[in-house]
Amino acid sequence: MNKHDFPKIHFYDQDFVDIYNKTWNWLSDYWIEPKTGELSPDGYFIYPVNGKYILDQSESIFSSFFLVYSNRNYPANKNIDYFYERQEENGAIRWKYDATTNQPILDETNPEGIGLPLFAWAEYNLYHKSANKRRIKEVMPILCKYMNWIDTTFKKQNGLYAVPHQASTMTNSPRNGTYYPVDFNSCIAINAAHMSALGDILNDKDLSFQYKKLYFSLKTRINSLMWDTETSFYHDLDSEEKRLPHKTIAGFWPLLAELPNADRAENLISHLSNPETFGTEHPFPTLSKDHPEFSKNGEGFKGSVFPTFNFMVIKGLEKYQRYGFARECAIRHMYFILEGLSPLDTSKKGDLYEAYLPEAEGPAIMTGWPDFPRKRFLHFLGLSTIALMIENVIGLSISLPRKTVDWVIPNLEIMGIEKLSLKRNLITILSNKSNRGWEIQMESEKLYYFTINILNQKKKTLPIPSGKCSMLIDKL
Repeated sequence: MNKHDFPKIHFYDQDFVDIYNKTWNWLSDYWIEPKTGELSPDGYFIYPVNGKYILDQSESIFSSFFLVYSNRNYPANKNIDYFYERQEENGAIRWKYDATTNQPILDETNPEGIGLPLFAWAEYNLYHKSANKRRIKEVMPILCKYMNWIDTTFKKQNGLYAVPHQASTMTNSPRNGTYYPVDFNSCIAINAAHMSALGDILNDKDLSFQYKKLYFSLKTRINSLMWDTETSFYHDLDSEEKRLPHKTIAGFWPLLAELPNADRAENLISHLSNPETFGTEHPFPTLSKDHPEFSKNGEGFKGSVFPTFNFMVIKGLEKYQRYGFARECAIRHMYFILEGLSPLDTSKKGDLYEAYLPEAEGPAIMTGWPDFPRKRFLHFLGLSTIALMIENVIGLSISLPRKTVDWVIPNLEIMGIEKLSLKRNLITILSNKSNRGWEIQMESEKLYYFTINILNQKKKTLPIPSGKCSMLIDKL
């Protein structure tokens, strides 16, 4: 397999293009057949830990968001299907499994092994990149059974869900006293909204209504109980439904769930540029700067910047049409990743890292954990170097079932994508400056609909025929 099999990106900063290409090249080192330990594109996407092959629910769900762009060199659903195959009679799917023995890994901090329930979000994204309606029909009974297990096991009389905050992967985050975590409850809302959308795709009105009802019920409860007007933030609750004072990155999950109204969203988003809270040089720290345990060294989830949470926040900003700010944050984040790969101090060897410092270049630190952060942890890093590159830096949004490509261009720059596979249709979209002015050049094997939004001033939807064509931006 060579990199030409993957879609090629164009961007004025060649370093961004290089890190994108390198990520695809490095990916083959982490597709492993756990029974033999051999590298195989037919295996699973695994990061070996001390010789063990562990499959993690969050890693598998999040990585599907960039694997969908591999032009089918890697199946984006392979790891997710592993979890579906392990579903228990009561509907349980655990957060981690030993892929060698297929046994769940449980610990005292999370005895039920509950993970962030985001399978429906991932399936909705897979559908829009593959248009495979049959898959939705096959996985829907699994997803319903899983949601029923979560309801039975964790839902309380007030309609909120009580789980260990460690389920969110934020293991050492200072969230003492948390009984109702804001991130888990927001993720249930995200999952419910996408379950409803999947029901619509299947034309199952009962299913769609059932999960829409759950979504709006949670929206009301989270907004009334977890939002604090004084801090303009969503907080975890203790067992008595009292808001806890800490502000963590978990408080931004409601953006992705589209829970706050426009005014609340504005106030919440303002924290991301507030130097007193989450407006650090490297966006975005996992703990607010005004917390006494915030550390400039990162110290795990006490300030480190993780690609997964940046992806979540940036996708949340998109929900409120903050495309320019989302792109600016994605680019700043990418520059810090590049600094870590090629540090200015040439005596230090650079690499890609699982977590970064919030206010300086380089990897985060966690006292007593020499293996933190993991190097070249592509399950999370691919979200930045591939998914954010295509969707936010270049600005493309693709839906195969709708036959649409949306392109938000905040700045006129030389950029675009070449030979991206949309099922059996390879498309190329490039912006370039010619002697006639700025021009969009396109090539496709089949008809699709192209919506271009330039500088929030010009927006137009056009049918793009098969073959090559171009359009002059000045003539739009």
